[in-house]
Amino acid sequence: MSDPRKPRPGRLVQGGLRTALPFLLPSMAGMLVFSLLPLLISACISLTDWNGLDQLLAPGMFAEHFVGLGNFQAIVSGKEFWQVLGNTCRYIVLYIPCMLAASLAVACLLSQTRRGVTAFRVIYYIPVLTSWVAASLIWKSVLSPQYGALNNLLALVGIQGPGWLLDEAWAMPAIVLVSVWKDMGFFGLILLSGMIGIDKGYCEAASLDGAGPWARFWRITLPLMTPAIFYVLIVSLINAFQLFPQIMIMTDGGPNGATQVMVERIYKYGFRYYRMGYAAAFSWILFVIIMVCTWVQMKGQERWVNYDS
Repeated sequence: MSDPRKPRPGRLVQGGLRTALPFLLPSMAGMLVFSLLPLLISACISLTDWNGLDQLLAPGMFAEHFVGLGNFQAIVSGKEFWQVLGNTCRYIVLYIPCMLAASLAVACLLSQTRRGVTAFRVIYYIPVLTSWVAASLIWKSVLSPQYGALNNLLALVGIQGPGWLLDEAWAMPAIVLVSVWKDMGFFGLILLSGMIGIDKGYCEAASLDGAGPWARFWRITLPLMTPAIFYVLIVSLINAFQLFPQIMIMTDGGPNGATQVMVERIYKYGFRYYRMGYAAAFSWILFVIIMVCTWVQMKGQERWVNYDS
């Protein structure tokens, strides 16, 4: 028989909730007001043709502007959406491998126990702290086809540089170059923490068995870093779908729509063309795409992520 003096688990849970509720209420209220409520309003707006200028809470506004799923149908059936999605996917295909390779290289360099390595860790992280506006303006000048520093350096070795931001074929690779430059310090720091956390005994044992540096990296270090790599892939993919500031400042979606991406379209439809309902529907489609991609990554991690470090 159970001891009647001993409190039941259900009562303990209820007592814990009563104690924690006053501390949770401020955060829950903030989440409700600043996260859940805007999501609900955005979902309602996506079902209308609201222009963003009429009073949102006016009587009969929703019924007057209600179009149902018309915005979603117009987006998916139009050619622009598939072109924009293709541009976004092209950026992702170029950005993620380059960013991952650069971040791994940074992590390997900064993991060395040499003199002055702390200073280099700070230097590599400086682009992360730089404002996207300032960085984009500087890189826009650097990538100028006539007066840019990059093409001038290429000319010194006899190479004629491309038009970069003015060329349809090179505009997106230029955006990828700038994005990798700015993000590799952040993701490199994450990979560095994963690399430092690996037990050195594995590499020492492999070295005694005759494994070289490359063999130790590919056979031991890289497999044991897969949790950190998986986190980097999740975050970088979500960030890649939300590509926006460098596009707006460096190309504004040009040339000839070669760098039009999802968030750039959402912003312009909402705040330039005053089609808030259409922009809200675009944003929900982007949300569904990101959610599906993240779900696929979460399901696929069981096949290649190794947590036995």
